[in-house]
Amino acid sequence: MGRLSNKVAFITGAGSGIGLETALLFAKEGAKVVAADVNGAAAEATVARIAASFPSTDSKPAAIALAVDVSKEAAVKAAFDEAERVFGFVNVVFNNAGIMHGQDDNAETTPEHIWDLTMNINVKGVWWGCKYGIPALRRAGGGSIINTASFVALLGAATPQLAYTASKGAVLAMTRELAVIHARENIRFNASVQEKKERRLVHNPMGRFGEAIEQAYAVVYLASDESTYVTGTEFMVDGGLTAAYVTPTGNTTSLPVFKNFSGI
Repeated sequence: MGRLSNKVAFITGAGSGIGLETALLFAKEGAKVVAADVNGAAAEATVARIAASFPSTDSKPAAIALAVDVSKEAAVKAAFDEAERVFGFVNVVFNNAGIMHGQDDNAETTPEHIWDLTMNINVKGVWWGCKYGIPALRRAGGGSIINTASFVALLGAATPQLAYTASKGAVLAMTRELAVIHARENIRFNASVQEKKERRLVHNPMGRFGEAIEQAYAVVYLASDESTYVTGTEFMVDGGLTAAYVTPTGNTTSLPVFKNFSGI
């Protein structure tokens, strides 16, 4: 039995990057996968890889692909409806889809349409995933919702990306609030905090980026029954970046210990 046997996981942004690696790893660990992505062809490609490597052993498919724009409420609702129709239930949601736009800058220069686009995908998209994921998990008897965040929500970014930073701060706040509200319903909420941006590399104590598969392993833990007493956390998968932040001048700056830190 895999670590995620008897789980049905709804994953957004499943067509590439962390979403793709998580979908493959979830399937390897025994979960049925709903691969949702704004790029329907990419979602189909993910499902094809799952079917080839981890074929279904029962009457249900190993995975299904759905073209979903997470910024649209109707699209997210329809996707959850389809997931429950095919598999009968959903008990894991990974709200992973997000953007960091090249025109995202500071408060004076960021165009309004870039701000709105970022918030619609990164914040509203997570909200829709929670809005329709919560009742699905409730019907399933509980489960886990994991939201992708970023260390910039905790530390800020030296290079301006205001909309992105604000959006990820909102994701962390939303995750904590929902964790408290739904804790006694056996519905857990955690934020997987990660970052892979070229300009961050000089500040990382490990001197390398985390790979998508390393992020996926963290998400597997948060989705599994191994983490049933873990909720409301910022799960740091950042190579120690937030533990010992190095400023652009090269001086190490001490930071407070995050009391909610969870690690593998």
